[in-house]
Amino acid sequence: MNPLSRFPLFAALVALASMPAAARGVRDDVGDTITVSDAPCRIVSLAPGTTAMLYAAGAGHCLVGTIAHSDEPAEAARIPIVGDAETLDFEQLLALRPTVVVVAVDVVQRVRIDRIRALKIPVYQVHVTQLAQMPESLRRLGALTGTSQVAGPRAAALTAQLAAIEAQYRGRAPLRVLYQIWDRPIYTIGGRHVISDALRLCGATNIFADLDTAAPAVTREATVMRDPQLIVASAPPGAADEWLAQWRKIPAMSAVRDAHLVSYADARIDRMGPSVIDATASLCELIDRARAAPLTQ
Repeated sequence: MNPLSRFPLFAALVALASMPAAARGVRDDVGDTITVSDAPCRIVSLAPGTTAMLYAAGAGHCLVGTIAHSDEPAEAARIPIVGDAETLDFEQLLALRPTVVVVAVDVVQRVRIDRIRALKIPVYQVHVTQLAQMPESLRRLGALTGTSQVAGPRAAALTAQLAAIEAQYRGRAPLRVLYQIWDRPIYTIGGRHVISDALRLCGATNIFADLDTAAPAVTREATVMRDPQLIVASAPPGAADEWLAQWRKIPAMSAVRDAHLVSYADARIDRMGPSVIDATASLCELIDRARAAPLTQ
């Protein structure tokens, strides 16, 4: 005789607990539909920006693992780290038993994504190349984690913030900008990068916007040919000063002639979480100060 038959209520609870959790389909930023369990969420985020977005969407309680430098908001730093931009501890990842892994398409290597999928773990892809996509991406994360009641209002607030920035700088005199992110070789940002969109919102033009690569390497000669009116060295002050010193050796450039060489270090714009919109506002202020000074046309 089955001993559970003597306790029908207990037997029912055991049977219910052993039933697989209901599943549902959700669509990510690239249009892929993934199947996730309705069991309590356990998320590993493999980019600092996606970690920040999950917190903004009200899903910080779902996070069981993150990547190095995931420090927005501050409590994210307490989540176990499973790797960095170069390495990923797959054994630790499996030990965390994630119900889904959230990745940023332009940050996480494709081979890494494929390996996670091979482990039968759903992969949700975040892909934001324009600031206006950030609110909708946040809403989709809310749908993924069941926190739409938090994600919806926060997405609406981001939309309103973007509209205010655009209204403030609409009609400003155009300014050709080199946005430098590395030296030797020189790396900048291409037209599909969010920062290129941020420059546009500020009324400026990325001189390498015609390049599709997110972070292309360019030559000093190519930069001189495009003659930027402002050079922004996105690096800590010490490194930025060294980069800008190299440009000062080319006095024929408009940016050098007008002394429009500035450093700009804001982790929020590199992290690519929702606070990238706050960082855009500060970048616009920096560009506007340069615009107010005399320019060589």
